[in-house]
Amino acid sequence: MNVKGTLIPIGGNEDKEHNSKERYTLEYIEEGILSRVVKESGGVEAKIIVITTASSIPVKVGEIYMKAFTKLGCNNVHILDIQSKKDAEKPESIALIKTANCVMFSGGKQSRITDKIGDTTIHKIMMDRYYNEEGFVIAGTSAGAMAMTKEMIAGGSSTEAFFKGTVTMYKGLGFAPNLIFDTHFIKRGRFGRQAEAMAKFPNILGIGLAEDTGLVIKKCEEIEVIGSGMIIIFDANNLTHNNESLLKNGTPMSISNLVVHILSNGDHFNIKTRKVKVLPIDAPFV
Repeated sequence: MNVKGTLIPIGGNEDKEHNSKERYTLEYIEEGILSRVVKESGGVEAKIIVITTASSIPVKVGEIYMKAFTKLGCNNVHILDIQSKKDAEKPESIALIKTANCVMFSGGKQSRITDKIGDTTIHKIMMDRYYNEEGFVIAGTSAGAMAMTKEMIAGGSSTEAFFKGTVTMYKGLGFAPNLIFDTHFIKRGRFGRQAEAMAKFPNILGIGLAEDTGLVIKKCEEIEVIGSGMIIIFDANNLTHNNESLLKNGTPMSISNLVVHILSNGDHFNIKTRKVKVLPIDAPFV
């Protein structure tokens, strides 16, 4: 796969009200991760486009991102609220995506992103630039991260996980065809639904992102973990047993030889070789 751009998926973070409904929950990103987004995009002069399509409160979310990026010294930030495929075809939307250094997707509901942006002109421009332009960044938090993949987790109960049919899959934007992301991974107990996704697509790597944790993925090959939490990588490439295809929905699944890696800030993983490189224990936290 010949990719020149950079992906930065982020696991999301909740505000202090700890309410799971989005009307009370905003996808804040700690300054450290947001600073890294700015750095990878070219610095504070970079043109950053924040797409709030996933959110049911796009105006409020846009204001928060504008404030956060401004606090970091950025002066060329634009909010793009795409609410229909028609919006995605507007000349002003296309012009912003053509000239952006970074496109960042907010949190909310990932299917809103794919339904309203998938296969549109701005989607095709992002795909072309991501594959062909070094330094072009696509970032996203929570739903914005999950929508980056080709096979996208659209929903699924954490409490009923490990039963076939619990996880709903959907076609994502396809920037990372060899990965499946899940977010808020530790806090919301999503190990089981990522495991079912791996049973469905054993040749794709699954990555669960904790809150305030992200990845910098260069050329769709080298992964670096950033932030204060952890990621969990699921490698199902060498399963010795997987009965997912044989079962009826609602039936408990069994899979064996699922390889799991737990990584944190500064650790690296190579998607192609599936090799882990961990930060030395005595290395300073950054």
